[in-house]
Amino acid sequence: MTDRFLVENLTKDYGPVVAVDGVDLSIEPGVVHCLAGPNGSGKSTLLGVLLGLVRPTEGTVVRPASDRVGASFQEPAFYDDLTVRENLDVFRALAGDPDFEWVQEVIGVFNLSRVLHRRAAELSGGYSKQLDLALALLNEPDFLLLDEPLADLDDVSRESLVAFLERYAAEDNAVVVSSHRIDAFAPILDRLTVMNEGEIVLDGRREEIDGAETIRRVYREAIAENDRDSESGG
Repeated sequence: MTDRFLVENLTKDYGPVVAVDGVDLSIEPGVVHCLAGPNGSGKSTLLGVLLGLVRPTEGTVVRPASDRVGASFQEPAFYDDLTVRENLDVFRALAGDPDFEWVQEVIGVFNLSRVLHRRAAELSGGYSKQLDLALALLNEPDFLLLDEPLADLDDVSRESLVAFLERYAAEDNAVVVSSHRIDAFAPILDRLTVMNEGEIVLDGRREEIDGAETIRRVYREAIAENDRDSESGG
């Protein structure tokens, strides 16, 4: 067992379509790790493999010893017929009854107090996303994996989430965000992994990529270079 996720030579194909192709990666505590790339680049499939939801075709996945892992995917996962409060109560029980103070903090971070008595099916897209993110955090995960966490959020909610994730990682938790919105996470990320067409085309720590503007530029250049290589057959 280990204190991180380790992936070696990971490949996942769906017949003739290769979603992830020969990926090596580690996910470490205390880091905001941005898994970036355009839609269809393999990010979501890779997260699914890490969480054991997708079976790899080839390669090795070593998961951390801690079972405190939280995840949120693009499609929210909660009980539509229950209220927001009831969903929180159910997931709190599943999470081993975490401290009341932590639950209240999560409710505050995602601004859920005004909709606690509303049925989840009646929530807007933004509140649905915030409820799903809150549920992923109820067990105070050591590893938090989020797939496109900014989707459907307004600007204020996005800024609040990014600030929270920076604080959360600083408490020695691993935060993995899969996103094509590199601009939002560039100021806080500690490590950037760029995927395109199932492959990792860039992987580096912040100190290796100087500054948020440089991170944005390097991301764009990595995607463009890989696209040129694909077109030339290289």
